Amino acid sequence: MTFDVEAVRAQFPILQRQVNGKPLIYLDSAASAQKPQRVMDAMMAAMSHSYANVHRGLHTLANETTEAFEAARLRVAEFVGASSAEIVFTKGATEAINLVAAGLGQSLVAGDEILLTEMEHHANIVPWHFLRERLGIVLKFAPVLDDGRLDLEGFRSLLSPRTRLAAFTHMSNVLGTVNPVAEMVAAARAVGAMTLVDGCQAVVHLDVNVRALDTDFYVFSGHKLYGPTGIGVLYGKAERLATLPPYQGGGEMIADVALDQITYAEPPHRFEAGTPPILEAVGLDAAVTWLQGQDRAAIARHEHALYQRVRDGLVGANWLKVMGEAAGKGAILSFTMEGAHAHDVAQILDRYGVAVRAGTHCAQPLMRRFGITSSLRASFALYNTEAEVDAFIDALNRTQAFFA
Repeated sequence: MTFDVEAVRAQFPILQRQVNGKPLIYLDSAASAQKPQRVMDAMMAAMSHSYANVHRGLHTLANETTEAFEAARLRVAEFVGASSAEIVFTKGATEAINLVAAGLGQSLVAGDEILLTEMEHHANIVPWHFLRERLGIVLKFAPVLDDGRLDLEGFRSLLSPRTRLAAFTHMSNVLGTVNPVAEMVAAARAVGAMTLVDGCQAVVHLDVNVRALDTDFYVFSGHKLYGPTGIGVLYGKAERLATLPPYQGGGEMIADVALDQITYAEPPHRFEAGTPPILEAVGLDAAVTWLQGQDRAAIARHEHALYQRVRDGLVGANWLKVMGEAAGKGAILSFTMEGAHAHDVAQILDRYGVAVRAGTHCAQPLMRRFGITSSLRASFALYNTEAEVDAFIDALNRTQAFFA
């Protein structure tokens, strides 16, 4: 079955615009994906027709909005193979990780260990450093091999009876490496450790089932999933959420408040203090519904074909060094250009209408692992085309000639 990329592109209004007099070639979806019209329409309809705060009202608008909000929770739960009571809405994946870190930190003591990897996004490093600074937690990092694969033997060797949590990415936002999550979860569980998986990239490009992965926690964001900013998702096994202390206090997350004591609501509401991201949840529901209506296997083939096309088109370009060439990786091309700083290259590519990421990609330990201070990243999504890949290759060659 042929993937109709033009039919998909027609649903994304922003892809019709020009940048610097050139058609926009958006290759920065790993940072934040563009939004289909369906998502915009759903959020506008909620604002213009039935908006109110959720859960605490009894009037018609409050009931309609509450139903839409909880329907979004159910939609997301089905999307990842969970129950709705195991889905917590946060303002982003970063907050989801901080929520878990803050809760677990209340039961950890000095000398307890948390195992991470060298390929983690800062969002899955910094919250654990807070526990290192404040409680004396020991952080360990599983190494990354030269081709971008995780050193699984190294990961296993760093697990110990003191490991309380292993937190790692499902798909690297820099390398595109897809880690064997189920295997890593099983190894961590063998020493009694819990697991948290950063699924921000993977949930976009892979079929994710949290039950099959058997992880205790799984996090992802809405804005990379063709949905709005301002909303993230924390999946937690029911038994884990039941014992996790709340992250923030306020309205909604309580069962009863008295002058001398409080009792907390049951999960997931225990972790959703205050007014939640209501419109964003409606938008996320629309994004997930839209994505589920696509042929995801065909999308995966399309994205990988684009990545292979750019790799084939750059054969012999010895001025370009690629980071991450693990088998089965996602459609992410991270690279450096000889004799040129990543920021300068990105600015010149922008003259040709090509939008790529430049910098550390919130992964400074990984940059240091590969002996660089910054890199460029082109990430391919379902709405990118072969013609865009060819234009990107041409723009790269022109940019390299500028620095030669």
